[in-house]
Amino acid sequence: EVQLMESGGGLVQPGGSLRLSCVGSGFTFGDYDMSWVRQAPGKGLEWVSTSNNDSSPHYSDFVKGRFTISRDNAKKTLTLQMSSLKSEDTAVYYCARFWTDEYDYWGQGTQVTVSA
Repeated sequence: EVQLMESGGGLVQPGGSLRLSCVGSGFTFGDYDMSWVRQAPGKGLEWVSTSNNDSSPHYSDFVKGRFTISRDNAKKTLTLQMSSLKSEDTAVYYCARFWTDEYDYWGQGTQVTVSA
């Protein structure tokens, strides 16, 4: 059974940092592109960042320069280091596996709240 489990969310002040982690199980982690997708209150899903299966990173414009995605295939872990956080980064952050042309598995999400 494929599972994705996020952790690391919480409450942080503007300008602060958080590190999110996603651990995968039930599949060969290194074979897949893995992404972070977020959903802010009252809004739709928004792509944040992707680590291709060759570990090449990709970022949305609104997080470029502030967030860093990385992966450890041996530990089946995807990480998102978030810095210089803004109130508009407040959202539930999901880890998702990408296959062919869609995200086929999602984690349960972890809440990130940026507030003074």
